[in-house]
Amino acid sequence: MAQTLGIDIGGSGIKGALVDTDSGELASERLRIPTPRPATPAAVADTVRQLVSELDYSGPVGCCFPTIVVDGVAKSASNMGEEWRDLAVDEALSAATDLPFTVLNDADAAGMAEMRLGAGVGLDGLVITITVGTGIGSALFYQGQLIPNLELGHMAGKGGISIETWASDRVRKDEGLSWEEWGARFDKFLNRAARVCSPDHFILGGGVSKKYDNFRDLLTVTTPIHVARFRNNAGIIGAAMAAVDRD
Repeated sequence: MAQTLGIDIGGSGIKGALVDTDSGELASERLRIPTPRPATPAAVADTVRQLVSELDYSGPVGCCFPTIVVDGVAKSASNMGEEWRDLAVDEALSAATDLPFTVLNDADAAGMAEMRLGAGVGLDGLVITITVGTGIGSALFYQGQLIPNLELGHMAGKGGISIETWASDRVRKDEGLSWEEWGARFDKFLNRAARVCSPDHFILGGGVSKKYDNFRDLLTVTTPIHVARFRNNAGIIGAAMAAVDRD
């Protein structure tokens, strides 16, 4: 059984595990270390080095990152800070660990896992994976092919603020919103995404997907919604897959 390390760098935590990329199952315990504050490149690289060491791993590493990523380079700052913009994340993490890194957008990685081995298996046409947590990530697939770096959560909402600063799960918690209040906001986001992209299916992932029953009846969007199979592990799994693809 081939095992590849997948790492998910998020706004609140850095998670990693060995992954059986044939089945999508984790082949080790999942480790989580809080994202350092401030999340400077040096501090994050040090945390990633610690995680690799604790898992006693040597080999190619897949890593998903919460910004636009083009050829391993962060093209936005998102929740990570301006020091990351235009930084070659793959090179920085490789230098810190002496291991080859493949870096991609976090929602793209989660979507890859779901489309290949999870809720997206057998879904045709245009599929959008939505991950809801600290922010709102999105991944677009057409006939199974990833169209990278879709950022629906960064669309401007009411008052010009980005939708993810109004309808993410972190906002729900920070503002003390009831499921009814938050669900109404998320429903507006889904309906707008449906108008803009005309998807055949949505796949809902991220931490909020575990609580889908709390708000599913509040959603009016007519596009079918499928709950992600891998939930919070999807980014780790998809990142490992990306490393195997590159290798």
